[in-house]
Amino acid sequence: MRPTAIETRHLQIFVAVYKTKSFTKAAELLYTSQPTVSEHMQNLEARLNCRLFDRLGRSILPTTAAQLLYPRAIAILEDLRRLEADITSTGNTMSGELIIGASTIPGTYILPTAAAAFKNEFPAISFEIRINDSAKIAEAVADNELFIGVVGAKIPAARLLFQPIAEDELILATAGSNPLPTGISMADLCKLPFIMRERGSGTRKTIESLLAEQHHTLDQLNVCATLGSSAAVKEAIKAGLGVSVISRHAVCDELRSGTVREIEVAGLTMKRNFYVVTSPKRTLPNHYKEFLKRLLEARGPCRNTADLPQID
Repeated sequence: MRPTAIETRHLQIFVAVYKTKSFTKAAELLYTSQPTVSEHMQNLEARLNCRLFDRLGRSILPTTAAQLLYPRAIAILEDLRRLEADITSTGNTMSGELIIGASTIPGTYILPTAAAAFKNEFPAISFEIRINDSAKIAEAVADNELFIGVVGAKIPAARLLFQPIAEDELILATAGSNPLPTGISMADLCKLPFIMRERGSGTRKTIESLLAEQHHTLDQLNVCATLGSSAAVKEAIKAGLGVSVISRHAVCDELRSGTVREIEVAGLTMKRNFYVVTSPKRTLPNHYKEFLKRLLEARGPCRNTADLPQID
């Protein structure tokens, strides 16, 4: 039977595998399954009649053929993106898929509202919002895997442009049943069991900056757990595991119901910006360019996210 023709998806998956040196990591990067990645690579190798990766136990190494294919695959995928953008821009309607990367809070509370408004205006647009921590979203933009990301902190990277689009308020939160006073000092905070976000999180980076302003470090906190999402932190707070700094957006319902309450820390004002991150070297397709324009126009001066419509 004749091997399957080379598909765009084959090349996208090949590029991800080449970059990550792992079928599993490539699957995570592309939000698909490891068997799907393996199947696409087998089909591509069959079509090209060569081995692209040597499987060495749990690790893989690209072959000479893969090293030859990689830059050409990148160029082909970029040409396809430009072709789609050129064709889209010549029509009277805005159409195409918008794949936006986002950290947890903007991905949950900002982008769905912005996406709904944009789709109401341009019904032929479809959205995919990929949620990960701020560092990984910024890395995906830098590696040309995403055109646009929305993150909760600036990540040092000379190749990226960060533009503020909204302001967020962070609060120190505890379980509603916790008998702690409504106000504490920094010294008191350092004694409490503290729930920390994972490395790469925009919230964690903001906490580090806020502590530095008070001449404190993360090492001075009594960290009792490190969790990988705002949702996990919220549930741990409600369960009484400890206190944590979290976006007011993430606990707005719990604050109303009393299952979570806010504690003020003397001398500590906790606010941050959300940023849209792009690569200045990339030419955005027309529909991405228009969506970015709407995000930046909506900010005015950085708006507090409390003023944005709430998502049920």
